[in-house]
Amino acid sequence: MGIAGVVATLLMAASVVYYWDWVQRLEGYGYVGAFIISILGGATIIVPVPMLAIVFALGGVLKYTWLLGIVAGLGETFGALTIYMTGYGGGAALYRSRHGRIQAAYLRLMGLMERRGSLTLFILASVLNPFFYPAALAAGALRFGVKKYFLICWAGKTIKGFTVAYAGYWGLRGLLRMLGAPI
Repeated sequence: MGIAGVVATLLMAASVVYYWDWVQRLEGYGYVGAFIISILGGATIIVPVPMLAIVFALGGVLKYTWLLGIVAGLGETFGALTIYMTGYGGGAALYRSRHGRIQAAYLRLMGLMERRGSLTLFILASVLNPFFYPAALAAGALRFGVKKYFLICWAGKTIKGFTVAYAGYWGLRGLLRMLGAPI
């Protein structure tokens, strides 16, 4: 399962780079485009995907902003399953790392995940930060239940999706209206 997670993450990152023009055109597909770009954004650590920018922009132009938040949260959670699977199979490699700082940080995160795993995952999934990915790796390494992981991440990622989509709705839509756009 861990090898499949690593392979899926690498294939996703390579696909984003190879099909970059196609990825940029996804925003024209509305909710489906937001779902697909969110899967890519949730799955890739190596290559940055402009998922948040697209969800923000779509929040300003799509009719059902609440649906956009749900779709973005669900897509990002599906993508984050590859990170979980990577940790499930490769978490021991980080534990045995010869890099002192990496190993120390990973051990602290593992301790936090052992004590307060659900709360840690929920908070890190809810906010815009790069610390969710190491926590997802640790959740996989600790054999955190995949159903529990999915539901907690979906709740957190949906809150993040709502926040970004409504920021686009109130911010971008307001700006477009001030400029005279018929929205």
